[in-house]
Amino acid sequence: MATQSREPRQAELGMPVPKLTRFIIPGVLGMVVAFLLAVLVGGITAPRLLADPGGFVRWALPISRIIHHTAMSVAIAALIFASCIIPRSTKSRRPTAENPVTDAGTEHPSFTRAMNLAAGAGVVWTLAAGSVLILTFWDLAGVPINFEPNYTAAILDYILQIATGRAWAWMIVISAIVTSLALAVRSQVGVGLVAGFSLLGIVPLAFIGHAAGGDDHYAAVNGIGLHLLAVVLWFGGLVVLGLLTPTLTGPAPGRYQDRPLLLGVVLRRYSTLAAGAIVLMAGSGLVSALIRITDWDQWLSPYGTLVITKIVLTLILGALGLAHRNWNIPRLLAGKVSAVAAAWRVIAVEVALMGATMSVATVLSRTAPPTPDDPPTEPTPARLLTGYELPEPLQTSSWFTVWRPDWLWVAVCVFLLVFYLWAFITLRRRGDKPSVLRLISWIVGLVALFYVTSGALTVYGKIQFSVHMIDHMSLTMIVPIFLVLGAPVTLALKVLPTRTDGTRGAREWILWLVHSPYSKVITHPIFAAVNFAGSIVIFYFTPILEPAMRYHAGHELMNVHFLLTGYLFVLSHIEADPIPFRFNYPFRLLLLLATVAFHAFFAVALMSTDTLLAADWFGNMGRTWGGSALEDQVVGAGAMWAIGEVPTLVIAIAVMITWARSDDREKKRVDRQADRDGDADLAAYNEMFARLKQMDKKMEQQVEHREHRGS
Repeated sequence: MATQSREPRQAELGMPVPKLTRFIIPGVLGMVVAFLLAVLVGGITAPRLLADPGGFVRWALPISRIIHHTAMSVAIAALIFASCIIPRSTKSRRPTAENPVTDAGTEHPSFTRAMNLAAGAGVVWTLAAGSVLILTFWDLAGVPINFEPNYTAAILDYILQIATGRAWAWMIVISAIVTSLALAVRSQVGVGLVAGFSLLGIVPLAFIGHAAGGDDHYAAVNGIGLHLLAVVLWFGGLVVLGLLTPTLTGPAPGRYQDRPLLLGVVLRRYSTLAAGAIVLMAGSGLVSALIRITDWDQWLSPYGTLVITKIVLTLILGALGLAHRNWNIPRLLAGKVSAVAAAWRVIAVEVALMGATMSVATVLSRTAPPTPDDPPTEPTPARLLTGYELPEPLQTSSWFTVWRPDWLWVAVCVFLLVFYLWAFITLRRRGDKPSVLRLISWIVGLVALFYVTSGALTVYGKIQFSVHMIDHMSLTMIVPIFLVLGAPVTLALKVLPTRTDGTRGAREWILWLVHSPYSKVITHPIFAAVNFAGSIVIFYFTPILEPAMRYHAGHELMNVHFLLTGYLFVLSHIEADPIPFRFNYPFRLLLLLATVAFHAFFAVALMSTDTLLAADWFGNMGRTWGGSALEDQVVGAGAMWAIGEVPTLVIAIAVMITWARSDDREKKRVDRQADRDGDADLAAYNEMFARLKQMDKKMEQQVEHREHRGS
């Protein structure tokens, strides 16, 4: 009789604990060797002919940067592991409506170590950020370190006035807050929120890259930011995985001791995270390289050689990750390899290669690119304001031929498209029948989002108020309709796996967000409507508009805010994804009517004003075509009025269609119920009237009897 194979059980495995030195030593050695080779190629530590800060600063600055990047990656990755990969408690249970708490025991050793690791790495992160701030000042000053009073005052000006100094000062603030929270917070939701906040540490680094004065500064900033995110998830995750390995080979939490080996489960979850990181790293790295390398001969320069080296190491890492996912992890779960061997194969080589890649990247950031980043000596007004030269006059063909990719939104659109297609195909293979119309709506919404954020609307929207208003209204009124009709939350909840070990995966975090008190507030129809209308008033009738146009971070936050505002407003009217509360259909139509009236009122008010909004921006652009800035503002107000009416009408039609379908469903439900119980409701209804009729007859007889006796 053949025996069936089964997965190894925690209680049966007496596996030895792997030694951390087996992957720490190779990783450190790999980083050191790669750093020295990269230094020799880049020549960043060579003495300068002019403004030389001295040998200590030349060597200490790149070393401090490596320490900083490593500590930041480890701190963020440890928080991510604690929030969604490893169990929090030694006893876990399924959350229920009556008892949403999933912890029923003490802290799991892996969770404790992850939080201690986040706090310890956070301390190093903060100290290293302070060191880089000081060393960067002396490097820019071009003199050896000294403590003369005039330089002490200059350091303060450097922090307050210079972009690089401000960025590193913000980094110190962010890292210190993350460290404090890592020491104080222990709830699962709290750790997840701290992990999300820690990702803000990527933002200052993205703004101090090579392209700060280059010809495509904003594209480079977004490319660097996405690249750093991928590095944090991959490299930091590998280091954290190795440090947590000794705590992942013991018993599983509580009643889950009969589940597969905990190390194998964690490896599989991390592998999924790393797979996305490698794609993000390769794509963002290529974008950043192409911005700085504009000629084939430049690939042979020291900068180009470092880029090629980094690309090769990334491809090798991707191949290793794929091999581990398809071969090593299944063997561990099947009991064909020990935990020690699995940890060694997954972690050791990848840590060494990833450490080498980070060392090359650190030196690369200190190496001059072949395409200079220096801005023109006599920039035009448009370039001083927007960072780009003034585009050609807007023509009909410009709507289709002018593009400036916003790589942050490109990455968002690609991720959402790939996830939706994967979920759609997975459900069809499972035998379900997901809606093709919802898929088409989702794709149309993403295409529209890509165009709004990377096409002519965003290029000319920084030049003309009228185009900016079309861009804004498209982002908050048109794109959300298609995205909401795609019902992404419902699709995700159907296809994402359910965690049963007390951890929070993507599905659990989505459910928490949908049912959280925060969701009940922001998705309430009244709040969504007030936020939708009030945001327009606050944004255009206060000084917020100009900073949002002038600063890249402000512009991206503006896009996020208006997209989410429109999404929540449409979601409160159209029944696609679940939310805690919606008004009845008549009140939804009344709310839409109020929105139409508000748009008309606001547009008329904007047309009537003689004050130019963001005058220092739109009034100083140096544009010689398209009418004056004030005339263009009147056109923009009219465009807002016109564009706002059509999407509102579409939403109203969708509400009425849903209303009619709801009535049809109710009728069908009543008919099915009547078929099952022989139309018991109608019989009871008729019987009630029969009883009432009998009661009326009795009352009439009693009245007649009293009248007869009285006579």
